[in-house]
Amino acid sequence: MSSVPRIDVLGVGVSAIDIPAAIDTLAGWVADRVDTYVCVTGVHGVMESQKDPSLRSIHNRAGMVTPDGMPLVWLGRRFAGRKHMARVYGPDLMLEVCRQSSDRGWRHFFYGGAEGVPELLRDRLCQRFRGLEVVGTYAPPFRPLTREEDAAIISRVNASGAHFTWIGLSTPKQERFMAEHCGQINGVMLGVGAAFDFHAGLKRQAPRIVQRSGLEWLFRMLSEPRRLAPRYLVNNPRFVWRITRQLLARGIPAMPVAAPRSGTPARGT
Repeated sequence: MSSVPRIDVLGVGVSAIDIPAAIDTLAGWVADRVDTYVCVTGVHGVMESQKDPSLRSIHNRAGMVTPDGMPLVWLGRRFAGRKHMARVYGPDLMLEVCRQSSDRGWRHFFYGGAEGVPELLRDRLCQRFRGLEVVGTYAPPFRPLTREEDAAIISRVNASGAHFTWIGLSTPKQERFMAEHCGQINGVMLGVGAAFDFHAGLKRQAPRIVQRSGLEWLFRMLSEPRRLAPRYLVNNPRFVWRITRQLLARGIPAMPVAAPRSGTPARGT
């Protein structure tokens, strides 16, 4: 599996890409029948990885870690010389992959969300993109799966023939799920969190101007203050402090990331 260039953001290797480069990478994995996973990560994921080395390792073993937040993009452009780097926002990546799927013959499985959400997501996206093939959906219970349930969902996804399994469980639950199931679930898993609720029409996305300004966190916090205020009001100042220390010490270098465990050899045809 070809490696995607990364930059070091507090020990997390963030892929220096934009959406076209991400799509090209995904297409290559499908063509080569590579089983891997994609973490869609912003400041929240980076800061959760500071508290939990195992989560940081999960990110660094991923086939790709997309820069979901503008601060990561600004760091890559300004301090690592990655002028082409752009935000690869989970909901936007999902739409672009779906848009191209009919022409490319890509099939999808939606895993996550509350009961009924993955089916609503399927219906809305199939209305939006003519010829989109969603071959399965599953809303897991709000508890750990039993061994039998886990084996059943693995069999169900693999029997569906999905090229992409979209995971909507929020961070860090979705990252742990993907790492645990890499090598068991065929194809590419992508953790896109709130994209399920956004594209199912259950939550409102921030306006584009707010997204580009780097203030989407404020929009989301005001939309869900009880759930998100503790996250943003603690993580954001800590991120600024820690990244300032990193910049003063050594800047934002290119990060040599070991070949991901998730990049498995091509499956037989």
